[in-house]
Amino acid sequence: MSSSGPRSGERMVHQDFIARIRFSNALPPPPNPPKLLDIPNTGLASGQYTTPGFASRLAREQPLNIEADAELGMPLDLVGMPGVFDGDERSIQAPAQTPAVHPQDRALLRPIAALGKPKVAEANVSFLRRTEYISSSTPKRHEGGNPRALLAKARKPQRQAPEAAADSPQAIKRKIDRGFEIAQQDLKDPKRVKHPTKKHLKVVEAIPLLPDLHAFPDSGAYVTVKFQTNPVGKSSKYDARLLSGLLRPIERTAAEDAAYEAALEAHEHDPDNNPKPQNLMNYDFYLGQSSSVANNFRRKFDVDDPDHDGDELYTHQGESGGYFQFNRVRAYETSHETELDHPTKYEDEIILAYNDDDVYPKQKAMYYYPVMQKSTIRPQRTKNIARTIGISQEEEQIVDQLDITVEDPTEEMLDAMRKYQDHPLGWEQEAEEEPTQDQDVTIEADGEDAEAMGSEGAERRSPSEERDAEADGGGGVVNMEYLSNRHGEILDGSHRLLAGAGIYVIIERSSKQAKFQQNAQALGIPRASMSRPNAIVIAHANAKLQSQCPVV
Repeated sequence: MSSSGPRSGERMVHQDFIARIRFSNALPPPPNPPKLLDIPNTGLASGQYTTPGFASRLAREQPLNIEADAELGMPLDLVGMPGVFDGDERSIQAPAQTPAVHPQDRALLRPIAALGKPKVAEANVSFLRRTEYISSSTPKRHEGGNPRALLAKARKPQRQAPEAAADSPQAIKRKIDRGFEIAQQDLKDPKRVKHPTKKHLKVVEAIPLLPDLHAFPDSGAYVTVKFQTNPVGKSSKYDARLLSGLLRPIERTAAEDAAYEAALEAHEHDPDNNPKPQNLMNYDFYLGQSSSVANNFRRKFDVDDPDHDGDELYTHQGESGGYFQFNRVRAYETSHETELDHPTKYEDEIILAYNDDDVYPKQKAMYYYPVMQKSTIRPQRTKNIARTIGISQEEEQIVDQLDITVEDPTEEMLDAMRKYQDHPLGWEQEAEEEPTQDQDVTIEADGEDAEAMGSEGAERRSPSEERDAEADGGGGVVNMEYLSNRHGEILDGSHRLLAGAGIYVIIERSSKQAKFQQNAQALGIPRASMSRPNAIVIAHANAKLQSQCPVV
């Protein structure tokens, strides 16, 4: 209890001072040792001196005055040990063989788990959780039946065959067969099929999911490209020209090649500290001048169109014949790229196309196509920044316009497509053939490539090429032969197809064959399709397939 003194003009208030006692209120130690203490015993009824706390407090508060001798209370007399002073220590060491326990001591050496009432071991289950599965696993007594039969069954337990591993061929085959059995049952009775989340949905029609082996390009797979931004201006309706856009790879400069080779050499020398550099490509994106150009361009590859082989579909005419004209939109660079190989091209992503007719060789089904490379592109920034600050010193040859002509594929491409039809997961490609002088597919452009082509290229120039060649600014026009397939199958020339967005890839073959091989191998082009230098080939997809695939 404490109180504060009165002050002038203040009322006196009584306050209780509460404080925790932080010291021991024990009595001083008695003058006699603990063994001479006379402790009154009131019996077991009170419980004052029979609780463990009394002994603990007594041992804590009473001082220990036991003096230990030099041997710490254990007499170490080795005189009676035989052979100790002769170097034989067997008498003071544990025997090599443990002696038998005396029968009277066995009860004292029992483990703690054996003490008390034995407990039946239970299966490991969740803590404090009892379900119908756990309750059903408890052993039940056999009621009724023949005792002899039960005894015979207990004597001869049935041996169960060991289950095969989940990844063994037997287990995989069994699961596949079981899947077909369930599918057959679902086809016979569609009411058995239930949606996992939307229970109100019902099966209307079931169609098979099949691979389209007749649609392999000569590279064996496809490439999907996704634009990070809209490649055309904002509009209230979809621009149909995007279904027939062209992507032309831009050749890297000497400085970029040197930097890539240096990074690749550093990775091969020390792969732990130097990551493998990505061989990313830059592209020029081209679109048709109008929607009519894009529509006629797509009709050229529609095998169901009776006029797809006619020259009247060309929107422009030149001295060498008709052609389609595409204008350059902008340059793009690859921001992210994922590349697979032939054995794994079906694992990451596939392209689906729905075919609703029964025309031979196809049937009504959902067809899937492999994707071996996924790329994400964005408007080119690196070179724009370098050009703005004045770092880029090399002159760039920008092709502002493309004149495209459609022709049939070569026998070499058809042979590669037939091989992938027989071997969808890849086949052993032969060594690269020597470059031939066959110029079925030609390219005319301003600069060194045009001079290398000679007079043959000059004779086949279109009027738009001549106008652009005479104009200032260095923007050349490329006249290319386009490859198609009369059977409506997907082609790929000497490079890769971008089927998802209706994009076609172009690879420019320079006079430097090694340089072209490096650029072509970066896109996964078979070595067998690199036989013609100084040419540009465009890849194209089946028009029906492109119209059914979503635009990315």
